[in-house]
Amino acid sequence: MTYQRGRAYSQDLRSRVLAAADRGMSSRQIAVMFAVSISYAIKVRQRRDRTGEVGARKPRQVQVRRLAGHEQALREQVARKIDATLVELCRWLGQERGVQIGRTALWRELRRLGLTLKKSRSVPLSRTGRISRRHARPGARISPSSAGAA
Repeated sequence: MTYQRGRAYSQDLRSRVLAAADRGMSSRQIAVMFAVSISYAIKVRQRRDRTGEVGARKPRQVQVRRLAGHEQALREQVARKIDATLVELCRWLGQERGVQIGRTALWRELRRLGLTLKKSRSVPLSRTGRISRRHARPGARISPSSAGAA
């Protein structure tokens, strides 16, 4: 049996793991026999011993996004203030919408909405070529004007 993220093992497998533990098998042997991790074999036994629970628990609730319901206002604000930073948008959300949120959470929400905060260039790129100097080849002769600068 392979592990699937977010899904509990079956009750049948749990019962067989616990029965093997009751027969005196080690967690390592149980893990090999049932193709589960050693930590699972240990944890299922510990939970039964501590709480008496042998079944899987209900899945945890998914956390509600703080910006749920504010998406349209956020889109409009980003369209109005194209050059706004994440900090400025966080401040705006706190003052205007009453939502306290961190930069990372706001960035994730903007990414989810397909919005970017790329700044526009203030000057067009040079068409004439490179802006920085090219480095000299190894062993190239140094000109007298650049030798004094070093």
